[in-house]
Amino acid sequence: MLGFAARRLLVSIGLVWLVASLVFLVIHLIPGDPAELLLSQGGIAPDPAAVEELRERLGLNQPLWQQYATYLGGLLQGDFGYSLQDEHPIAEEIALRLPRTLELVGAAGLIAVLLGLPLGTVAALRAGGLLDRMLSAVAALALSVPVFVVGTLAVLVLAQQLKLVPAGGYVPLAQDPLRHLGLLLMPAGTIAVGLSAVVFRVTRSSVLEVLQREHVRAAQARGTPPAAIIRRHVVRNALTPVVTVIALHLGTLLGGTVLVEFVFNWPGLSGYLVRSVEARDYPEVLGIVVVISALFVLLNFVVDLLYAVIDPRVRHG
Repeated sequence: MLGFAARRLLVSIGLVWLVASLVFLVIHLIPGDPAELLLSQGGIAPDPAAVEELRERLGLNQPLWQQYATYLGGLLQGDFGYSLQDEHPIAEEIALRLPRTLELVGAAGLIAVLLGLPLGTVAALRAGGLLDRMLSAVAALALSVPVFVVGTLAVLVLAQQLKLVPAGGYVPLAQDPLRHLGLLLMPAGTIAVGLSAVVFRVTRSSVLEVLQREHVRAAQARGTPPAAIIRRHVVRNALTPVVTVIALHLGTLLGGTVLVEFVFNWPGLSGYLVRSVEARDYPEVLGIVVVISALFVLLNFVVDLLYAVIDPRVRHG
């Protein structure tokens, strides 16, 4: 197991380096001078002396290889540089906002698993029945409704009309735990609507496939209780594709929660990324994209380890 984890860790480190390098090159291949874009106002050309001074301050007048070396050295030390807008340390802003997005994504994933996994299993065990058809129809509806529509309806019905929960905002957990959880519930639930439908459909398909395998039929022929068959032979063997789908969707949500954060005024990392793109603050964009990519790679590393725990054949493959 340790050898398997070490190999996957080395691959993950290589992927992070590759992504960081690609992001750096793509940013520098974008047409236009960042210094000129930052100093331009209302389409008026900036003063060449001011542009040159800003280029020197940002290190843009250095050779590309030297900029790359400085960039990698900063990443190894956790230094993403400073914002071009207010010269605030980018690492501090990411460290402030990242836990909020991770909390939002994690809560949505937990809700989706708690709903989608048992309901998908039940639907597969009653395939073709009334309950299966009803659950499948609800899942199809949940997948077809955009997340911003779900969020808007949640604010309108639950917050404005029924007044069950606040409409949005953010309060630190240490300041008021109950209000924090109340404000987290709606954005996390909004994301979980579509994600739980995905988990449901993948779980249903996977359980149906496992139920047709020989070892399940052999257990049934031996007279093993149905509950034991489901627990020992079906659910565990059906988890691999479910874990894959959950990991991919959670990785996508790390940078894709911008609409939910906007609707519910949740100050996370996605909103910070949009603001940085609009301001053409390329050090901020670079730092945020690298952090999100590294988290995605880390998530896949954790999934590889889960594969090895769920199915011991994986680590010997």
